[in-house]
Amino acid sequence: MVTPLSDTPLSPLKTVAVVGLGTMGTGIAEILVRAGREVVGIDVSETAAARAATALEAALERAVGRGRLTGRERSDALARFRTATDLKAASGADLVIEVAPESYEVKQQIFRALDDVVRPETVLATGTNALSVTRLAADSAHPERVLGLHFFNPAPAMRLVEVVSSVLTAPEAVAAVTDLALELGKEPVAVGDRPGFVADGLLFGYLNQAAAMYEAKYASREDIDAAMRLGCGLPMGPLALLDLIGIDTARTVLDAMYAASHDRLHAPAPILGQLGEAGLTGRKAGRGFYTYEAPGSAAVVPDALTPAADGAAGPVRAVRTVGVAGSGTMASGIAEVFARAGYGVVLAARTEDKARAAKGRVGKSLARSVDKGRMSSEDAARALDLIVPADSYETFADVDLALEAVAEDLEVKRRLFAAFDEVCKPGAILATTTSSLPVVACARATSRPQDVIGMHFFNPAPAMKLVEVVRTVLTGDEAHATVRDLCARLRKHPVDCGDRAGFIVNALLFPYLNNAVKMVQEHYATPDDIDAAMRLGGGYPMGPFELLDVVGLDVSLAIEKVLHREFRDPGLAPAPLLEHLVAAGCLGRKTGRGFREHARR
Repeated sequence: MVTPLSDTPLSPLKTVAVVGLGTMGTGIAEILVRAGREVVGIDVSETAAARAATALEAALERAVGRGRLTGRERSDALARFRTATDLKAASGADLVIEVAPESYEVKQQIFRALDDVVRPETVLATGTNALSVTRLAADSAHPERVLGLHFFNPAPAMRLVEVVSSVLTAPEAVAAVTDLALELGKEPVAVGDRPGFVADGLLFGYLNQAAAMYEAKYASREDIDAAMRLGCGLPMGPLALLDLIGIDTARTVLDAMYAASHDRLHAPAPILGQLGEAGLTGRKAGRGFYTYEAPGSAAVVPDALTPAADGAAGPVRAVRTVGVAGSGTMASGIAEVFARAGYGVVLAARTEDKARAAKGRVGKSLARSVDKGRMSSEDAARALDLIVPADSYETFADVDLALEAVAEDLEVKRRLFAAFDEVCKPGAILATTTSSLPVVACARATSRPQDVIGMHFFNPAPAMKLVEVVRTVLTGDEAHATVRDLCARLRKHPVDCGDRAGFIVNALLFPYLNNAVKMVQEHYATPDDIDAAMRLGGGYPMGPFELLDVVGLDVSLAIEKVLHREFRDPGLAPAPLLEHLVAAGCLGRKTGRGFREHARR
């Protein structure tokens, strides 16, 4: 039974002490003073306290410059903030928020000292994102008043706040900080006490995999980051985000998550330890995965690791005409991309009606672009005229590039590549848009594997900038250089990756989606809370369950199975809940039901 927090109701949380004045502590202080709270910022370092006061003043000045505060409001906010170097300054606080380094020993010392300083009804909140709130509460004289209050960086901008209660936390304390978060304009999400909570529990596994991918030299840091920004619409690439968070902080979080789960996906990639031991902890040190102008700067500068600008070697073949095999959304989208860029396109399908229907979809897409003022009607008509529908691959005899966008079935693709091999002229490049199947298997169905390559466009192809260029061990330099050059001419961003399941984007994206399903399966959080956490705390354009329903649960399950089969990692095994929904025919938006109900299209 939870001990009552106090014999008297909690007073409104008007005065707040923030212990630890790093970037996060200073950001939290800014939010509070702008919302009218009296704030005392406490740090053992006088230098840190002075730096926080300067940073807060500068932040408020920027807010005035952007019209978000008046000069009077700025002055009033500054008057509500003071700094101290002794925890005794928290004696009058209604709430204490601790954002000290991620160490049990440091945090326990702070909480024990606060027990002797603050009033019995004062709420104590830890800002940890990796350590056990329950353990910290159990060491306190008043465990019922201890909870977690996890803001996200940068705190003034990010709307999510995770409110973490333990089995010891009094409901009154949870209600008080939840109300405060709402008054601060934040979106509080109630979560249980386990390492990483919701947002970081999903985020850090993904970041760890990206670090391991880079460490294995599978792809460059720039290509990994560009792939996730352009392929998933994320605000930052994973390696740049690790630099922002702090590589030492990320390793601490992952250590705690692995200790709790023993999931290999959370076992810190060795490179994180190596960089941390070398003091290369990211932006704060001036160098991590990238090199920065100075410690604390966001400006990246070239270093010895920066790759050559062209990213490809070898002569480039001329490409004037393209053959696209397929009649679905992806095939018609790719045909549109090439036609817009002025290439002649032969769009071949199993029947002439299917090919004409695919061209019709291109026509409708171009018409929408005209209606939105993105191109002239003359340019749209010219692009559409460049597309010739056909019902036979014999029409690919003179194309410079043959590209398939048919069903994700290896035997179907192998038969198609054998047909390409027979009809396409010598020197033509043969490309597959597969997102998960081995490109080399398609290459071996031909007599010219040196000309076979992967060109993985993203859906919708006309809008998405990314193309994963997948080079097999047999792909020649000329084919690789030609495809990269072609992507630039199409105004797409090519990223190089090797021929393994998932390439870059799917190999990082789908384990994250699978882990989200596991959270729901374990009743840790709801799809709504998880989606809110990733949108508001991670800056993702869509939450994982919104995205799963859009992609299709059957498609997601198929990709998960391919990843699990290739890497043999138990952590990549598809979540049973995902398998059950697919077996029940709940595939997402296309069937009207997935993780949520949808209106049928």
